[in-house]
Amino acid sequence: MTAEVTTSALAIAPITDGDVADAIALWQRCGLTRPWNDPAADIALARRGPGSAVLVGRDNGRIVATAMVGHDGHRGWVYYVAVDPDRQGKGLGRSIMSAAEDWLRAAGVPKLQLLVRRENTRAGAFYQSLGFEESTSVMFAKWLDGREATP
Repeated sequence: MTAEVTTSALAIAPITDGDVADAIALWQRCGLTRPWNDPAADIALARRGPGSAVLVGRDNGRIVATAMVGHDGHRGWVYYVAVDPDRQGKGLGRSIMSAAEDWLRAAGVPKLQLLVRRENTRAGAFYQSLGFEESTSVMFAKWLDGREATP
């Protein structure tokens, strides 16, 4: 997705160099960052190849929503879905998720998955309202740089 799309008061387009600090600030306001993940490095990695992107939604030029989207050729994944806390409940989350789904459809990816922390019941309810279902799969994780497991 390279062209800008406008939907429900959002102009959605891939992140630019000048957007990185504002996107990270939004993620921090939304409580999405974790000490073991460097959000700037996550953005740089997502921007490195054609299999992923960071989408930003702007209202009057200000970033108010984001979604990091990527795929492995079969399954798509979405991370860092954020809506400015002052703007939540107005359909912006649905709009940025719709843009992420469109990005994956355009790449020919048939399935979208995402992870939600168990304690984040509000996010779980949001994704269920979009038609997501809880998977029966169990996620396993391993740090390849030798770090201890994180919560």
